[in-house]
Amino acid sequence: MKTWDWSAVVDFMPRFLDGLLVTLQVLVLGSLLSFTLGLVWAIGFRAPTRFIRWPVHAVTEFIRNTPLLVQLFFFFFVLPEFGVQFSALTTGTIAIGVHYSTYTAQVYRAGIEAVPPGQWEAATALSLPTGRTWTAVILPQAIRRIVPALGNYVISMLKDTPLLAGISVLEMLQQSRLESAATFQYTEPLTVVGVAFILIAYPASLLMRALERRLVR
Repeated sequence: MKTWDWSAVVDFMPRFLDGLLVTLQVLVLGSLLSFTLGLVWAIGFRAPTRFIRWPVHAVTEFIRNTPLLVQLFFFFFVLPEFGVQFSALTTGTIAIGVHYSTYTAQVYRAGIEAVPPGQWEAATALSLPTGRTWTAVILPQAIRRIVPALGNYVISMLKDTPLLAGISVLEMLQQSRLESAATFQYTEPLTVVGVAFILIAYPASLLMRALERRLVR
């Protein structure tokens, strides 16, 4: 019968910490990319001309309805054939950020549409420039409503980072697989990684709930 081996945990710690750092790096940079690009998509949804709106809708729907793993493989294996090549870590970060930007775009869209029409009318009556209307009137009200939902997608991104092992990114799961292949110890490395995901995701979930309660007051 298998017994828990603490020495295996100790031996795994250097690999685990390296993988944890990579996971957090992908999560932070991927989140920033998804939030930024998602806002661009959301503003594109409201473009005054259909020649902008339609392509934005088509691109975001295509990305949103394609599996993330397929997009990872496309970025990593196909783009280099056209002279576009990045490291595995950069490719994974871009892929996860672009993929989730299509979800955050819908969150932004819902928040923008929830802003009362009177706010748009007031900005027009004050002759505010379009850029000023967005930055000073619309977005502050919209973002206040959608921060908790954006936080939920951060947690989803965290749980999808193991997919990057498919292109050899040395995040936590890949590090555990390498450790297990070298030592034939599977229980300890995988358990440590699983607990690490819980210790990151659960406090983040509690923070989102607290933030939601604060913002809806």
